[in-house]
Amino acid sequence: MPDIQLTKGDIVLSRRNLLTTGAAAVGAGALTGTFTSPAAEAAAKPTPSTAAGSIPKFAVAMPVPEVLRPVRRSWNTDYYRMTMRTVSTEIVPGHQTEVLTYDGSFPGPTIMAESGRRVVVEQTNALDTPVSVHLHGASVPTSSDGYPMNVIEPGGTRTYTYPNVQPNANLWMHDHAHMEEAEHVYRGMSSMVVLSDAAERKLGLPSGEYDVPLVIRDVDLDDNAGIVFTMDDSVNRTTILVNGKPWPYFTVEARKYRFRVLNSTNLRWLAPFLADASSYTMVGSDGGLLEAPYSTPAVVLSPGERADIVIDFSTYAPGTSVVLQNLAGTGDPAEIMRFDVVAAKAEDHSRVPAALRTLPALPTPTVQRSVVLTMDEDGRPNPMGYINGKTFDMNRIDTTVRFGDTEVWTVSNGNVTTPHNFHMHLVQYRVLERNGKPVDPSEAGLKDVVALLPGEEVKIQMTFDSYRGLYLYHCHLMDHSAMGMMAQMEIV
Repeated sequence: MPDIQLTKGDIVLSRRNLLTTGAAAVGAGALTGTFTSPAAEAAAKPTPSTAAGSIPKFAVAMPVPEVLRPVRRSWNTDYYRMTMRTVSTEIVPGHQTEVLTYDGSFPGPTIMAESGRRVVVEQTNALDTPVSVHLHGASVPTSSDGYPMNVIEPGGTRTYTYPNVQPNANLWMHDHAHMEEAEHVYRGMSSMVVLSDAAERKLGLPSGEYDVPLVIRDVDLDDNAGIVFTMDDSVNRTTILVNGKPWPYFTVEARKYRFRVLNSTNLRWLAPFLADASSYTMVGSDGGLLEAPYSTPAVVLSPGERADIVIDFSTYAPGTSVVLQNLAGTGDPAEIMRFDVVAAKAEDHSRVPAALRTLPALPTPTVQRSVVLTMDEDGRPNPMGYINGKTFDMNRIDTTVRFGDTEVWTVSNGNVTTPHNFHMHLVQYRVLERNGKPVDPSEAGLKDVVALLPGEEVKIQMTFDSYRGLYLYHCHLMDHSAMGMMAQMEIV
């Protein structure tokens, strides 16, 4: 990630210009883990709610999201049915909290998909507000991309078809209804879709019960344990949830585990870091496996980014506990969850090979473009977000792309204090450079979200050779996209 020193005790991590923990500081808001905008500062409350303050850490077991079973299978397609509905769940012990869900689960169930095999999902909206389902990171026809105005009205049903023509990737499903997406996702509407292939399975990475999704989010709770949504509030969302539970513990055997980490927060930046400063191995990012594994004490994830990591717990004696902390912040909450190590059931035959995949050579680009992300940061009420100086307009095509072209986009953050990131629908891209320098291994694979601190610039390259039609690009700090930081491209 960007060029600064992340410090934790005696450990100094190069992450170029992002965060510093410990005794040092890098400017207003950086140590909260969310980066504070003027609007968020103005909305800050002096104390957390009574409900949030009563949550004990590491007191509840972390659940593993269930795997959704197809209702029918044909020779080339798996068919699913999901219902979006409101349910109550226990976040604060002894209290019920209303959340929005896919199929009644918080977070939603995992769909296990296979590259080259279609997935068809019939989505029914049992909520009282329109929704639009976006499969983030997927190459899909525009009819199934979850365009913000292609909504499912309350009581309605829509069928989404996912061809899965791309290789292995950690995808996720979330709402994208216009002006509603930030609140809907914040209140619970996220669900992982794991796309696998034969080449990935041959590697021998940890699998089965040792392959675990970690869906991380944060919430602001009122005194009755209700979820409070305030636009662009990066200050008060202080309760960290992993797979729907606050600061949980997870019992692991003394062996290798694969964790598919998703930052499903709206605004908070994460840098998962084992409290004893042990390194783990990053094997994949947004668009699937890296070319080679990458040993690191921390991986920085802006909202929407994914990291596929392997932690070897055989280095710990049974009975040991180790806390997973958020290095993107020194204050409360510094913790994410705790791992409790027990004896392994059997010998561990999983491995992390030295080579994971070979990415295709980058073709020569035919088009160069520039994109500037900004938002109002002068403290005005109801600030707006902009791409190239314009807020989102469904009646305007911002970029016309010729089918088959390879393009390089220079994306920059024009703000002084506010961070952004950049997500494109339809395509996975390669990050060529950050601030004129090569990227580190965590960003060297296929990406669909790239982080941008104030004043930063990245160059990305992608080829538009899968589908024609209308698609979005936007900041994936979802409050920012809902504030207008979104644009449209048409592939013709």
